[in-house]
Amino acid sequence: MTALRGWVECAPNFSEGRDAHVLAALRRAIESAGVKLLDRTADPDHHRSVFTFAGSLPAVENAVLRAAETAVEKIDLASHRGVHPRIGALDVVPLIPLGDTPFDACVAGARRIARRLWSQLEIPVYLYGRAARSPERRALEYIRKLGFEKLRLSADSPGRRPDVGGPLPHPTAGAACVGARGFLVAFNVELRTADIAAAKRIAGKIRESSGGLPAVKALGLRLATRGTVQVSMNVVDIDRTPLHRAVEAVCAEAAALGVEVVRGELIGLLPRKAAEQTTAQALRLDALTPNMVIEDRLGLD
Repeated sequence: MTALRGWVECAPNFSEGRDAHVLAALRRAIESAGVKLLDRTADPDHHRSVFTFAGSLPAVENAVLRAAETAVEKIDLASHRGVHPRIGALDVVPLIPLGDTPFDACVAGARRIARRLWSQLEIPVYLYGRAARSPERRALEYIRKLGFEKLRLSADSPGRRPDVGGPLPHPTAGAACVGARGFLVAFNVELRTADIAAAKRIAGKIRESSGGLPAVKALGLRLATRGTVQVSMNVVDIDRTPLHRAVEAVCAEAAALGVEVVRGELIGLLPRKAAEQTTAQALRLDALTPNMVIEDRLGLD
């Protein structure tokens, strides 16, 4: 990726997955900063969207701030309901180094974004990943586990104060998690059942924190609009657990419960290495195309 000198990828998560007008406004805000928009996914049950873009670090920082302004204006967490955990309208902002960009640059960029979110929009920030200021906050799920509703009642408690700003979250936009990390693959497996206990059981079996697969995080979530449930995964290191192995594990656990797998769903993009290791059939996808691969979307050989 030497052609991407000084570039970073960013995949912010917003607590909006239903209103097309809000999603369009977020897209316009991001693109106005001169970054390259690579992908966008939105889910009405999660009530969440993910925009993936790349550019120089200054352009990416500006894109995040412009999108944050739109999120503050148009998203009200006081009336937001979705199955995915969240603490903010702009919920998560990861910076991922590309090419020869060092991690230290992404850490510095994450901390600049944090200061600007607080000074310009009064959004307090929790720093995570390699930008974390304490070991326990390296894990995103540690920060986000309370959710917006509980956080606004307890953010000033010991151990829960934001790293930048606060202590209480913004009344409608909440707080944000901003950090630096390597590539991860976000992938969901939908099951042909409405039994949320089955999805949670499978998620508990496969995630690393419960003794399952290395580098796999997983939740069981209900999809009310489809009458089904899903196992929602983040595979944070495809060298430790390739994506297709994680999907195979979900399918095996589902079969043991007598539950059929409906389909797989990629959120955002995946590295070429992950695509080369598997097939669409193994991932339960209709197709596995270059449009799903970050290197191809960036025009890299």
